[in-house]
Order: sequence, then C-alpha cells, then structure tokens
Amino acid sequence: MIDDMRPVIEARGLVKHFGTVTAVAGIDFDVCRGELFGFLGPNGAGKTTTINLLIGLARPDRGSIHVAGIDCTGRLKAAQHLMGVVPDESNLYPELTGLENLCFCAALYGMPKPDREARARELLERFGLAEAAGRKFAGYSKGMKRKLTIAAGIIHRPAILFLDEPTTGIDVASARQIRQLIADLNRAGTTIFLTTHYIEEAERLCERIAFIVGGRIVRTDTVERLMEPVQERQVVEFALDGQVASVEPALRESFPELNLQVASGCLLRVISDRPVRIGPLVRFFEERGLEVGEVRKVRPTLEEVFVEITGIEAADVSCEKEKAGGVS
Repeated sequence: MIDDMRPVIEARGLVKHFGTVTAVAGIDFDVCRGELFGFLGPNGAGKTTTINLLIGLARPDRGSIHVAGIDCTGRLKAAQHLMGVVPDESNLYPELTGLENLCFCAALYGMPKPDREARARELLERFGLAEAAGRKFAGYSKGMKRKLTIAAGIIHRPAILFLDEPTTGIDVASARQIRQLIADLNRAGTTIFLTTHYIEEAERLCERIAFIVGGRIVRTDTVERLMEPVQERQVVEFALDGQVASVEPALRESFPELNLQVASGCLLRVISDRPVRIGPLVRFFEERGLEVGEVRKVRPTLEEVFVEITGIEAADVSCEKEKAGGVS
C-alpha cells in the first residue's frame, strides 16, 4: 500500500556512468502520489537513463532510490509490481495480435488467467483498438502501436506509470489521443513520470517539471511558478513578405529597447516588458520595401522559460531527438 504522506518516488544523488560518459550526474527529485511529473530535456540529457534507474533496468553507480517507501537501490525488482513502463520504442511482439500481446503481458505480471482476456478487451475498447484486436501487431500504424504499448503498460493497473517519449514519431491525431489518455489516467489516480522533448506537451500535461540538461537537473518547479517571470511579457510576431535578415542590423539599431528574435526567415518575434508599439515597426518595414502580412500577439509559453534557464533553443531540443546515437 502506498503511503499518502510521503513522495511515491524519491531519488537522491543519482549518478550513472557509461564508460567515460556521465549520463546522470548526481540528481535529486521527488514525485508525489497522483502527480503527473514531467522530465523535459534534449536527447542525451539523461531522461531515459533516469527512467531505467527508477524501474530497475540499470543500477546507479551512486545514490539512492525509494519507490512507495521501498528502498530499490540494491533491490532492482523490489517495487516493480507497482510500476507500469512504456518505453520510447515498443517492446511488443510483431507476430502476435493486439489481444494476444496484452494477454501475454498480463500473464507476465501474474494476472489470473480468467482476468487476462477481460482486462485486455477492456483496454482495447478504451484505446479505440477493439476492431484491430485480431490483427497482428506488425500491421498496426505507428499511432496504434503506441496506444497498444501504453495499454500493455497498464494491463496490471499499476500505481505508477513511466512514459518515455510517448508521442514521438506519430501523427498529430494519434498524439492528441494519447495525450488525452495520459490525462485521463492521471485524473483516475495514476502517478505518471513522463519524459518528453516537446515543451508544449510538458506544459499542457504536467503539474511539475524538471529541466534536465547534460545529466543535471537545472530547475524543478510547478508550471505555474515557472511561468511567473514571463506572464507580463509582451510578445508580438510579424510575418513579412521578405527576409528579416535584409534589414536586421538597421532594425536593431532603430529599436534597441526591444528584444528581437528572428523565428524564421520571414518571421520576426518582438519581446518587451512593456506594450509593443506596432505602428513604428510596420512603418520601418514598409519604408524598406517589406510588406507586413500579419501581426499577432502571442501568449508567453514555457518555451521561453526553458530557453532562458537552459540556454538551449526549443527548436534544437526537437531536432536533437531525431539524431541517432547518444544517451537519452
């Protein structure tokens, strides 16, 4: 039974080396019961390694791990009955059907035989996969594979669910469905530890977020508190019919009080702690032969906080994930 009065997950001083590479460099964090806790960082930051330490797939070189009050540091399987795990790549069997995969996973978790198929069919229905129950997993789409992998991770009704990059590489509609499933699981009481490199996903789903870079946690806080420094910030985007670079030096000289960011070749983002005067900027562009196609005010996002704290551009976080190799 999980004690409500203490964190469900307690990590202290975790260190993990792979040869000369330090994947995790002495991190501390707690996850409370019923919380949806986000681990946000680029590929190679140490996210997957941290999950592997927590679920017993790897042993820390130093530090301690307690899950539901159980000391798991030297006992890799001590709390695994409380955990569900969804890896970043599916671990299900391509030659088995969706139903057979779920029933097999249920057997691995020790579920009684009469309960396996009923629970499997319940999850297939819940995840919109009932019609594909008899199809081989190899023939599923990426989104369907991801949903069945999540279903396999919760087949035994775990108290704690570890999700490693659950929406990477799938279509927009499937990603939306999976985010909704994650939110529903959390509302039903499941504690969720979520790693992601999608800043918007972390902001939308998580209550608290840890920023991890280079194996070190650089900040942990609630989304609300992380957002406080940028709430009053004014952000305005200008879409132009030409390249911003052609006028950028003159633009910065004319408006030194503004934080100007070239979001893309034809898109300029203007950031200020005071209201942004649109007229002078529009006139500046028109006088130099650039037409302003659109001007819109943008709500400050967690992306800005992440960039300020870590020094890593949000676009680089997403691109990093597509690169091969490295510890993730």
